[in-house]
Amino acid sequence: MERYVGLDVSLKLTSICVVNQTGAVVREGVVDSDPEAIASFVRSNAPRVVRIGLETGPTATWLWTELKRLGLPVICIDARHAKAVLKMQINKSDRNDAAGIARIMQTGWFKEVRVKDLESHSVRAVLASRALLVKIKRDLENQIRGLLKNLGLVIGRAKFNVFAVRAEELIENRPELIAAVGPLLAARKAIEQQVGDLDRKVHKLARHDLQVRRFMTVPGVGPITALCFKATIDDPTRFKRSRSVGAYIGLTTRRHASGEVDWSGRISKCGDRMLRMYLFEAAGVLLTRVPKWSALKSWGTRLAKRNGLRKAKVAVARKLAVIMHRMWIDETEFNWSTKKAAA
Repeated sequence: MERYVGLDVSLKLTSICVVNQTGAVVREGVVDSDPEAIASFVRSNAPRVVRIGLETGPTATWLWTELKRLGLPVICIDARHAKAVLKMQINKSDRNDAAGIARIMQTGWFKEVRVKDLESHSVRAVLASRALLVKIKRDLENQIRGLLKNLGLVIGRAKFNVFAVRAEELIENRPELIAAVGPLLAARKAIEQQVGDLDRKVHKLARHDLQVRRFMTVPGVGPITALCFKATIDDPTRFKRSRSVGAYIGLTTRRHASGEVDWSGRISKCGDRMLRMYLFEAAGVLLTRVPKWSALKSWGTRLAKRNGLRKAKVAVARKLAVIMHRMWIDETEFNWSTKKAAA
């Protein structure tokens, strides 16, 4: 008989529930959160398993990859989707959640989540580490500025090493400030070195990836944005239409339509925040710094004049996502259209 399995995973233990084609519980158990232990339980208690479900979570990628390698029909579902079903249960427990997920597998009322491969996750890890260090560096600089500004000492606009030189000049021969600001400057210098090391690693990854180099032909898109786009999308064929990528990243407006009510709001901001931020920055570079003409820049400039620069950046960011996906599918570089051709 057909069997369906639900997994409620925690860091140490995993609750497992097996149901039949009618949704009746056949077997329940708790094992270690280890792929081999889970596979052993499933094979001994559900030899004809059709689907095995687990929610998205911190260990979902690892478990999904290992269970797939062991030949099990595992499916990852959105935790928000599962929550909408599981909240109907009166009592919240790991056992009940596993049973609920098993019945979701049995009814087929789910949408499978795409699990990225480990290579994409490793690239994302590098980018996430760099983004965190850049944020810490910026926070340190703001803290130093605030401490000095309270005493009437203003650093002013300063980039790269100018910031540290200017701060050291202001605290020179002032022991009380050296004691407070000195450690912050030392920490900033160390973080700056680590950011530089990660930047070199990012550029190396971009140089050795043909598709990333194609992405970098898009005006405003650098190695970080290109790598982030490739690692986040992972597989371009998962989208039937290129314009669906904009909605996936959260760059399309929300809509509410019910009866006589029909309104569109702000962008949804669903999906990956890092990629959305990098595309927004790339759109700003395209509109304000790239001198070369293109149909995309012309369209964004007209939009900025009509609706403001911020809204234009959001629209251009969505357009960049659509263009980059189409470039990936077609294996082409960015098409620098001419004014004559555009006319």
